[in-house]
Amino acid sequence: MVSLRCKMVVKAALKDMGFPHAIVELGEVELLQDLSAEQVKQLQQTLRKSGLELMDDKKAILIERIKTEIIERVHHAESPLKINFSNHLAEKLHYDYTYLSNLFSEVVGTTIEHFIIAHKIERVKELILYGELNLTEISYLLNYSSAAHLSNQFKKVTGLTPSHFKKLKIKRLSGLEGI
Repeated sequence: MVSLRCKMVVKAALKDMGFPHAIVELGEVELLQDLSAEQVKQLQQTLRKSGLELMDDKKAILIERIKTEIIERVHHAESPLKINFSNHLAEKLHYDYTYLSNLFSEVVGTTIEHFIIAHKIERVKELILYGELNLTEISYLLNYSSAAHLSNQFKKVTGLTPSHFKKLKIKRLSGLEGI
């Protein structure tokens, strides 16, 4: 589960099936009772209809928890982290960061750092398009050391500067007005 909508779908499925739960978080569900094999099968079928699946492989679950935590921090956090992401993940998930990093790279085929950067750049694009924050404010919110660092990383990933990206958006909008 990597979105709030997924969380709502899972809560509704559990309620409809009469499975009491204590916690439904992004990527994790804690039930108040053990399910029989038949109940697990029913839950899998119900979730599959919504494009979701149950995971019972501990490594796969940990990978999903890493992804969920990154997505949650980058896309939904109201304030910047006070510590670096590696320490945050290690504290939040209760594993050594080197283990998390090696496992993630082995299973996903990219580093945690690249995954974080990709999500940060997507978030930067959203924030630029909203136009409510300037680049310095965006860089602070997403824990960049400076607006220049953010600009350099943005250009490296997208091939465009943030200002050029914003101009393209304005150009597209003005082009649509003539239609």
